[in-house]
Amino acid sequence: MKRLFRTLFLSLVTIFLISGSSSGVDNKDTRLLHQPAVSAEHIAFVYANDLWVANLDGTLPRRLTVDEGQESDPVFSPDGKHIAFSAQYDGNTDVFIVPVEGGVPKRLTWHPGADIVRGFTPDGSAVLFASQREIFTNRYMQFFTVPIDGGFPTRLVIPNGYCASYSPDARYMAYTPIPGRYAQWKNYRGGTVATIWIFSFDDHSVEKLPQPEGRCNDTDPMWIGNKVYFRSDRNGEFNLFSYDTDTKDIEQLTFFTDFPIIKASHGKGQIIFEQGGYLHHYNVNTQSPEKITVGIATDLLELRPRFVSG
Repeated sequence: MKRLFRTLFLSLVTIFLISGSSSGVDNKDTRLLHQPAVSAEHIAFVYANDLWVANLDGTLPRRLTVDEGQESDPVFSPDGKHIAFSAQYDGNTDVFIVPVEGGVPKRLTWHPGADIVRGFTPDGSAVLFASQREIFTNRYMQFFTVPIDGGFPTRLVIPNGYCASYSPDARYMAYTPIPGRYAQWKNYRGGTVATIWIFSFDDHSVEKLPQPEGRCNDTDPMWIGNKVYFRSDRNGEFNLFSYDTDTKDIEQLTFFTDFPIIKASHGKGQIIFEQGGYLHHYNVNTQSPEKITVGIATDLLELRPRFVSG
């Protein structure tokens, strides 16, 4: 009994010391917000494994979900009224949708495999997601859509893909065929580098975005107007680039050298990305990034002194 008490006491003291050393979380300019999404009026992001939403300038952040499972990959609907995301509410990763104002998330997929949200169809009637539900190897995933009102998912004709973005007229899709290896190996240049292809739903033809000699990783395609914006490590760290579908020109738009752009997404002609632990807006008209200040003051379970099993 004494041994058990001593173990619990030491565990509590250790956690208390850790929480005390970590108590300097900046609640006026909080770091480690990730997987951002943007609409005309709001931003969404994941923090402490929960889904949050805030005003476009980062003010008035509020938590939308409090489940023990992890939420990920939020995306706004085209009208900005809903957020689709992946969540582990029932022990499995499935597609959910929730109003921006909050409420009980609605589950849209029920397959035992993981369903990863990738966006909405341009008309907002369905959620685009990637899944291995009809694949018999861990290398590939496929794209599906599921109606926001519920129903059976429909597989796209693209053979395999990982992340994607519809063109504004829904006639094309910019996508990466397979998951990138850059998350495991920085500056990976092997045979499975991430590439972006443009698929035509009219004639099923494909066009590959050009890459420099020696290869690179291009990912997170975002189709705005006649340009496909994307992350690339072709010049070192991951930065933001654009590909003009008319002139076929590629232009580097950001020039970070300290930390890479980790995740980028778009909505209503805007781009939001995570870099250096902070969120940034990118104005496609002025071609300038701007840091977003988000202050979160909340109860974080992992920082609070607590008893744990010895």
